[in-house]
Amino acid sequence: MRKTISIIGSGFSALSASCYLAKAGHAVSIYEKNSTVGGRARQFKKDGFTFDVGPSWYWMPDIFDKFFNDFGKTTSDYYQLDKLSPAYKIFFSDDVITIGDHMDKICDEFERIETGSSKPLRKFIATAQENYDIAINKVVLKPGLSPFELVTKETVTRLDRFYNTISKEVRKNFKNPKLISTLEFPVLFLGAKPNQTPSFYSFMNFADFGLGTWHPKGGMYEIVKAMTSLAESLGVTIYTDSNVEKINVENKKAKSLTVNGKTIDSDIILSGADYHHSETLLDKTYRQYSESYWESRTFAPSSLLFYVGFNQKLNNIEHHNLFFDTDFENHAEEIYDNPKWPKNPLFYANFPSVTDASMAPENCETGFFLIPIAPGLEDTPELRQQYFDLIINRFEQRTEQNVKAHILFKESYCVNDFIEDYNSYKGNAYGMANTLMQTAFLRPKLKSKKVDGLYFTGQLTVPGPGVPPALISGKLVAELIQKNEV
Repeated sequence: MRKTISIIGSGFSALSASCYLAKAGHAVSIYEKNSTVGGRARQFKKDGFTFDVGPSWYWMPDIFDKFFNDFGKTTSDYYQLDKLSPAYKIFFSDDVITIGDHMDKICDEFERIETGSSKPLRKFIATAQENYDIAINKVVLKPGLSPFELVTKETVTRLDRFYNTISKEVRKNFKNPKLISTLEFPVLFLGAKPNQTPSFYSFMNFADFGLGTWHPKGGMYEIVKAMTSLAESLGVTIYTDSNVEKINVENKKAKSLTVNGKTIDSDIILSGADYHHSETLLDKTYRQYSESYWESRTFAPSSLLFYVGFNQKLNNIEHHNLFFDTDFENHAEEIYDNPKWPKNPLFYANFPSVTDASMAPENCETGFFLIPIAPGLEDTPELRQQYFDLIINRFEQRTEQNVKAHILFKESYCVNDFIEDYNSYKGNAYGMANTLMQTAFLRPKLKSKKVDGLYFTGQLTVPGPGVPPALISGKLVAELIQKNEV
């Protein structure tokens, strides 16, 4: 039976769900509070420079392929995808590690750092590939309704991978601190410390070393444009500048939305917005999770971001660059254990114009800098400037060049902006971390327990943070709606 479905937000999970629901024959409308589609994956353009405001890494290309294949399409129908070679650089205080686009190149680089390390690396990545196959084909495609979803022949025989941590597994096989940092880095995409993340999540290392790092020409916003085009071709109607002020409930049934002061009747309501914020749109009696519940969760970091236009090409950089020239563990403690502005932060620098000339004017460079920080910190212009000066000085030292004199402009984005633009809980950037006690059925549910016809999707529910999981989350909730409501 055809249903009228209203979706709050237009991020990856909401766009994904809208496509599946429209394909199933429903009348689907999306209401986005901002002026452009894409949620956190918006785009910023200035003076010929193009910036991805949010996600900038394209990993797990198979997930994107599967999404578009579900609609008889391919990614190449919408955007050009290029594999980066090298994938990225990691700058340490006394060395630079270059991660190539093939395992043989990566093994050679590991051997350069530590003789004999390529053998345990190949074994580690082979296990990571096993975990990836299980995760993608068995675990993440479940809606998080029951612990029994995790009980499969494959997971039961690998229980130790859920109770050991990434950190323990890596340090058992590698002793060089640079190699340890290199292998622990990918789980930061899951929003948690390596010593709190199950070793099963080493599948992120296979996503990194095995599947490679890619770039859609024109930037990550090309994916948003592709999904928007697909959604609209399926009949989805998208309204921007449409702030949802209330989810209206009658007799424990979601009945309508209040959008810009107007009532929009709906058979089903799906929120792809911040889960905590979405529940504040309900009267208290209909909220599933208390403030103390959210306070007790481990959230992924927030970020201090800078979007910088340079009037010349820069030296000694790649498309993706990680600056691990300070203490990895100290910074992690300042995010998770003792939240405060970090003393010596690690940071990430992205220069898409290195491989994609369309991202910057000729002979210029588009620069995106990111410092992970604890959510909920004080956010002031003075602090932003202080940290920009700190990282740009280190950037100049590590890349052996003067760049400050070549800055045309810089824009910043931090905790206050995440709250203002996305109603993000405490200004977090990536959602809720994937720790052992926040995995699968232990995450906030796709379906409301208190309100019929109300559903949720996105990075605070299953499967978790990241762009590929967001695509999967949209598919999962669409399937659940089909199962329960039709």
